[in-house]
Amino acid sequence: MKKENKRRNRKLWIGAVALMLVTSIFTTFVLSTIGVIGILPYKEYRQYKKLVSLSEKINEDFYKKPDKDMLETGIYKGLFAGLGDVYSAYYTKDEMKQLLEASSGKYVGVGMTVGADKETGRIRVESTFDKSPAKEAGIQKGDFIVRVDGKSYTYQEMDIAVKNMRGKAGTSVKISLIRDNRQIEKIVVRRQITIQTIDSRVLENNLGYISIKSFDEDTADDFRSALKNLEAKNIKGLIVDVRDDGGGLLDVVENIADRLLGKAVIVYTQDNKGNKEYLRSSDKEKISIPIVVLTNGNSASASEILTGAILDNKAGISVGTTTYGKGLVQQVVSLRDGTGYKLTTAQYFTPNGSYINEKGIKPTIEVKEEKDQLPRAISYLKEKIK
Repeated sequence: MKKENKRRNRKLWIGAVALMLVTSIFTTFVLSTIGVIGILPYKEYRQYKKLVSLSEKINEDFYKKPDKDMLETGIYKGLFAGLGDVYSAYYTKDEMKQLLEASSGKYVGVGMTVGADKETGRIRVESTFDKSPAKEAGIQKGDFIVRVDGKSYTYQEMDIAVKNMRGKAGTSVKISLIRDNRQIEKIVVRRQITIQTIDSRVLENNLGYISIKSFDEDTADDFRSALKNLEAKNIKGLIVDVRDDGGGLLDVVENIADRLLGKAVIVYTQDNKGNKEYLRSSDKEKISIPIVVLTNGNSASASEILTGAILDNKAGISVGTTTYGKGLVQQVVSLRDGTGYKLTTAQYFTPNGSYINEKGIKPTIEVKEEKDQLPRAISYLKEKIK
């Protein structure tokens, strides 16, 4: 993960636990572009001989002329689905375009984040953005999305539901919700959404507060600007809030970590051959005040990498509840025909070697009630700066 290599030929993303009605996708990944090349050995041909035979029978016997593009897409999607890995998938041109827009923080949609509720099998609304079409339509955190334009979706089809809630600005989408065991219908008009990922202010006792909603392209610059403004006001401690932050770009985490950690390991990955790669921060701009990170069960991927780096390097503590637990790395490859795929290729570990996948990061101080988490962080920092 050397910086020069990263800047030259690849872009690392850590995607979200919550799909943002863009295409953030619970994932850490390496982005690259390749063509479709290669020679299929006879052994592998035998493996797919049945597929060829079935394809021929469909073309020969199906009651009407099949859509060849749909058949081809179905084959590719089925291949990745056969891995049984929720993070690996094949993407059409349109889906790939949306995926690559995920890091910009700008898209046309309804303005909310959604996540998977495995207990109910439904898609759950995690948050709605201020002044967004979703918020204006009355959609609330905790609502379950059951249908989009009349078509039913489960959490396993969340990518498709998200895609269908996006569209051209000015067009409308009908979203069917379950709230308190009642079904609600909302007509939402899509428009351009610009996500403000950073919110900052000075709290009591000269404590600084910065909320990171996602790690998008502009987030690092906005974070640095916010922190500089807070430092100009002589803050004595800092609270970094990554609650409900599902992830984003790894280089953004690195840029933020440079201000919080000094010279340190941020994270490392390990592939199926045992190869390890380390991402490190510099020591040029480290702040010298106590830090508290606020976390919850929707703090995932990039949020967990930043939290783990702060904790393992003893730069601060965390307050709240255990994070989501996303410790797998995906490689996202853009093919020359505009399609692409996402494949899990490695695991990532916190600097001390903790593997957090499906476990999450336990807070230093557990505070279950959301309303009590910020006050507890403030109380801790007041004691530290006495």
